[in-house]
Amino acid sequence: MLKISRRRFIYGSASALGFGSAVTSLLACGSSVSPTSQALPDGVQLVQRFPQVLVPGEVRLPISLAQQSGIITTDSDFKFPQTLTAKIVDLSNDTVITEDISVALHGTQIAIPYYPFRTTIEKPGNYMLVVDDGPQDGAAFSVLERDQVLVPKTGDTMPSFDTPTFDNTRGVNPICTHTPMHCPFHELTLTEALQLKVPVAYLIGTPAHCSTGTCAPALEQLISVASTVGDRAAFVHAEVYSDDAATIVAPAVKAFAMTFEPALFIVDANSEIVERLDAVFDAQEITEALARAGVATS
Repeated sequence: MLKISRRRFIYGSASALGFGSAVTSLLACGSSVSPTSQALPDGVQLVQRFPQVLVPGEVRLPISLAQQSGIITTDSDFKFPQTLTAKIVDLSNDTVITEDISVALHGTQIAIPYYPFRTTIEKPGNYMLVVDDGPQDGAAFSVLERDQVLVPKTGDTMPSFDTPTFDNTRGVNPICTHTPMHCPFHELTLTEALQLKVPVAYLIGTPAHCSTGTCAPALEQLISVASTVGDRAAFVHAEVYSDDAATIVAPAVKAFAMTFEPALFIVDANSEIVERLDAVFDAQEITEALARAGVATS
């Protein structure tokens, strides 16, 4: 039995990805080495890259790595482990409920690489992600009752919404903060995209105010995937703020009850959300999610 203190849980769960946040808190963990995992060097900590809006079912728990000087980027000389392995601890009874969750390194083409752990948790409660051969503390998180989370979730029918377009900005200025020019995902409203009866990728995020950590890389990755997918799917982007100073929250945020950014909703041809990628994701994860929505990506 792995004993986890309440103090460690409170420390681990104290973070949330707010608008414009690239990194939340440093969260760490420790255990014995799994045969498939690679050891983390001494002094390396884990950075939680997911918001606390998880519900029962499959949960996605991306983490990045940090040292005393800060989060580790691709510009550093650090040698990222190609694979990490973790377990999940139920904090209600300090027992391990899932072991040997292995995940490969992602995001080496963006500024901050990450490891998107996935597991299935059947009931609400407080849990901890414990990485094999990592630091001493763990990354704590909560799984909430489904009706406690207002953000649209996997399995929900995607709400329609008239997002700003080049023809009708609906009071959002700038309509897109991608540089050096607007992204191409403002030709259709989300409502119009859903009416096409093809898979839809809908991104809510503000690249200008989150240029390195999450939003700008997320949009760049989506642009890259869209260039290969073509008209097999529809792509829509909405900004988080209605003004250039980032003082007025945009209608798209209010419509989806968003408390974090970015979020990418992948919807199938029947408007069912098959995946919601929160906070950080790369072209590989986007492509895999589109494939689950029925898009042939090869």
